[in-house]
Amino acid sequence: MLIFCILLAVFSLVSLSTVAQEVEAPPSEEIVANLAAGRVIVAVVKDAILIGTIENPIEVQTHPPIPVAVTSVRAEVLLGAVDWVSPSSQIQIARLDRELPRLRGTAGPGTASLRSEHASGEATDLESIGQAVFARFNEVLKDVHGKITLPQGEPLAQLIVADYARDYGPEVWQLSFDLKQEFQREDYFDSSVAHPVFLQFWPPEKGQPRELIEFQYPPESPSPMLMELLRQSDSRIEKLKSSDKKMAEVANLLLSGQSGKILSADAIQFLRAALDMLTPPKARQTLAIITIDEGLHWIVKPPAESKSPPSPGEKERPPDAPSLLKPSSP
Repeated sequence: MLIFCILLAVFSLVSLSTVAQEVEAPPSEEIVANLAAGRVIVAVVKDAILIGTIENPIEVQTHPPIPVAVTSVRAEVLLGAVDWVSPSSQIQIARLDRELPRLRGTAGPGTASLRSEHASGEATDLESIGQAVFARFNEVLKDVHGKITLPQGEPLAQLIVADYARDYGPEVWQLSFDLKQEFQREDYFDSSVAHPVFLQFWPPEKGQPRELIEFQYPPESPSPMLMELLRQSDSRIEKLKSSDKKMAEVANLLLSGQSGKILSADAIQFLRAALDMLTPPKARQTLAIITIDEGLHWIVKPPAESKSPPSPGEKERPPDAPSLLKPSSP
């Protein structure tokens, strides 16, 4: 849970994450940024891209990572600080994962130059996606002036992009957004995110195995990845393999780096069982499939989110409430 306090139009940090240190501050209104935390497992198979997610419920208000359909053949999953709210006023400042279909921008100075082996030779539109998410985070952070402490190497957020690119085929990217703070005076900092760092995970380099891709947030102390469990002949995996001939066939093709030979129907069966095996008690999961002909549809739908009732004396957020809280002038 990320907690920020507002005092005379200055945001003062109380705590940024479950492992951040608390800072003493006078009583004030809080802004809470809840995390989307957990695993994202991507399988690129013969006739589809499968995206499975598992929640890591590190806080009461943790959100499960949820694939969001951005186009008919593209899904994006935002991990990290996604849900920014003011509990006392019931104002939602931003719900960044839900905003993904609307976030579009233009590549500008400082963005990565992304050129692939597309037939057209042109850069993909990942630059504009990264620029738009970058700009939205900075809009949210522009009034955050307290010192923020994150674990070493932990970004504020990561965006996973999986799609079928025209004249190219399936691709999987990770965009990481690192927090920046510039000291101004005493306990006053300017907060922002850096331009995203782009890493391509699919297609693999020539000669490299074609296997499952997995991401975890927060990145510190990650759980063993599914591919690691396969290689280690984990007892749960062995039980899964022995339960069905197709399960064993899928596992063996993944181990040999030949995911492109797996049919989506068989991969779905394997991943559903694997997700159930890996999901902690009471944690939530999703499973989506993308095909060129049918686009994205759900195998395991996202869970319905319950709405917490307002505390005594608090007002419901009006339907036309602003999407970004702007503190009044001192």
